[in-house]
Amino acid sequence: MIAQLEPFHAIAVSALAHRLGTEGRSVIHMEFGQPSTGAPAAAIACAHRVLDTDPMGYWESPLLKARIAQHYLDHDGVVIDPARIVLTCGASPALVMALSLIGGPGARVAFARPGYVAYRNNARALFMEPVEIRCGPDQRYQLDAAALAAIEPAPDAVILASPANPTGTVIAPDELARIADVCAARGIRLIADEIYHGITFAGAAHSVLQVAPDALVVNSFSKYFSMPGWRLGWLVVPDDLVEQARARMGNLFLTPPVLSQKAGLVAFEAHDELQGHVATYARNRALMLAAMPALGLDRIAPPDGAFYIYADVGHLTQDSLGFAMRLLQDTGVAIAPGIDFDPVEGHRFVRFSFAVATPLIEDAIARMIPWFAAQPLRQP
Repeated sequence: MIAQLEPFHAIAVSALAHRLGTEGRSVIHMEFGQPSTGAPAAAIACAHRVLDTDPMGYWESPLLKARIAQHYLDHDGVVIDPARIVLTCGASPALVMALSLIGGPGARVAFARPGYVAYRNNARALFMEPVEIRCGPDQRYQLDAAALAAIEPAPDAVILASPANPTGTVIAPDELARIADVCAARGIRLIADEIYHGITFAGAAHSVLQVAPDALVVNSFSKYFSMPGWRLGWLVVPDDLVEQARARMGNLFLTPPVLSQKAGLVAFEAHDELQGHVATYARNRALMLAAMPALGLDRIAPPDGAFYIYADVGHLTQDSLGFAMRLLQDTGVAIAPGIDFDPVEGHRFVRFSFAVATPLIEDAIARMIPWFAAQPLRQP
């Protein structure tokens, strides 16, 4: 039996966007959470040196694992044994590994709705049962301890994302602690997707490891470090799962690219350059938030971090994919349909990514304002 998965609809939007680009159209890509900046300059220079001098091979960098452990100590005050860190080919394999470590077919995995499309589809691919918990504006589109405590029977695992995709919302530290307490009391494995850590606009996001030392934590070099194409990430696992995590990595993926590991080690030291990227995202966020009234969008998730605005367009459409396709055809601006993130209510939501360069944000806003103004209101 083959698990049946829904497609990632933003990929279809992106495919059309690229086709229009090859036809000579001016396209602005706001459909993916993909930084428009490249890897840090020092990391690129390191990669050139490695290409010239190192034949490379299958290898896991002990220096990089130690540097990641140091990062947790410096930023979160958490002591992590580097042996608990498994280097991965980006966050996506890390998520697959984390899910495979918490149970087999039939295991129940809870997460917020709206939430990242891969949570639902990866669980289904592993023949697990997704338990999607509706989180609306009253919950700031985030899972809370009360909702987790109310699930009967208790799920085998819960996935937290803070900052979250598609909303950018952050879980407050006290709520994170309450969630950890519920997980401990009910025997729920806690998986935290912390891929957007480092990109926040009102104080740092707290690592779940501060309140749940036995959590599984997914992270990556793709977002804050601006290295999505390098396919490098990591998974922090508790002591009792280290052996099986390493067995999964070795059998399923071997090792991450050696070139990326060497460049990633250097990227940790590019603090000023990387903070400059965050400053750009902050400017873009301000521009997008200022433009929301002109677009007629007044129901949005508060983007505390990451680089997204998740907006309710239910007054204009009940078909977010068709809406995104029309916007792209008419204006050249590509955005993501909400059905990727919420199979129940996502038909009336869209996600804007503001990870592109600031001039492109300004251009996109100028294109979208008249287009949105011309859209007829949907009849109830």
